[in-house]
Amino acid sequence: MRRIAISVAASTMTLSLAGCGVLNATGDGASASPSKGDDLTVGLLLPETANTRYDKFDYPIIKSQVADLTNKHGKVEYANAGADASRQAQQLQTMIDDKVDVILLDAVDSHAIAAGVKKAKDAGIPVIAYDRLAEGPIDAYVSFDNELVGEVQGRSLLEALGSHADSSDKIVMMNGSPTDPNAKQFKEGALSELNGKVTIAASYDTTDWNPQVADVDMTKAINQIGKNNIAGVYSANDAIAGGIIKALKAAGVVTLPPITGQDAELDGVQRIVAGEQYMSVYKPYPDEAQAAAQMAVAKVQGKDIQFDALTQDKVDSPTAKDIPAKLIQPTALTKSNIKSTVVADGIYTVADICTAKYKVSCAEIGLK
Repeated sequence: MRRIAISVAASTMTLSLAGCGVLNATGDGASASPSKGDDLTVGLLLPETANTRYDKFDYPIIKSQVADLTNKHGKVEYANAGADASRQAQQLQTMIDDKVDVILLDAVDSHAIAAGVKKAKDAGIPVIAYDRLAEGPIDAYVSFDNELVGEVQGRSLLEALGSHADSSDKIVMMNGSPTDPNAKQFKEGALSELNGKVTIAASYDTTDWNPQVADVDMTKAINQIGKNNIAGVYSANDAIAGGIIKALKAAGVVTLPPITGQDAELDGVQRIVAGEQYMSVYKPYPDEAQAAAQMAVAKVQGKDIQFDALTQDKVDSPTAKDIPAKLIQPTALTKSNIKSTVVADGIYTVADICTAKYKVSCAEIGLK
């Protein structure tokens, strides 16, 4: 179930909380947990490395924010599962054994990790689901509005097809990993826009978000549909968009159909500049990561007012209802707003994007 109660973006919430002193508030009600000082440890479990955002953005931002919130006394114990659910279960157990104070969990497999979440809960360690909604007795959830992400992708694909788009246009859907609950929501959101307006000629789930899997599946779709009969491709993220484009080029496609993406990876942004990829979805990772760190520290230190202010949404998982949550709004990223999004937010510099290979394309769209 998708329920959104929040009415402001994450960055606005963060600023307003800081402005009114809530970030330093301590809950004084009966539900407040025993307060812990600044000498705390946040366990951070991230799912894979195929998507570059986790090591480049999420971990460094969370580490920096925890330090800032704890006068440099708090620390982050970090582990990346490399898309291996069994490895992540072991990493979670290690953090339980190490007695970290709170765990931020971005699950490889949201269902398989449920038993580990219960072990943490039994050990008195709160677990906050980060980016992906894990099953089990989690204490809170912070992510983006995932159905809205899919809707943005679907609408953008229709916009790229233009006013002449009709239900006979054949679309290939390259969805995310079947073990990632976000992928299902992205797909549902996209289909809510695409159904009845185009023909879904082929649809695939991409194991572990692996671009090589997307390459193979796209090749199958090309052989099935015909390389000149594909009007557009729904790609759930930028990494698998790369695999899709590789398959299309290998098949001899010169003029690529519009292809969506997500995560605003540097390669994806550069493909947008070059006209190979139509769009990506920019999700402001600093907002998500900062909010997660704030929630984790507030939970451990018993600052219930702050924690409640940060979790004004509610979500349901297959195993729990009314989970306190923070859902952050995404933005469609196209040629027209690269400078006002990823550049303005400091994710990339113009120099990062406009390397020698892309200088002419950057100049053509005024990116300098």
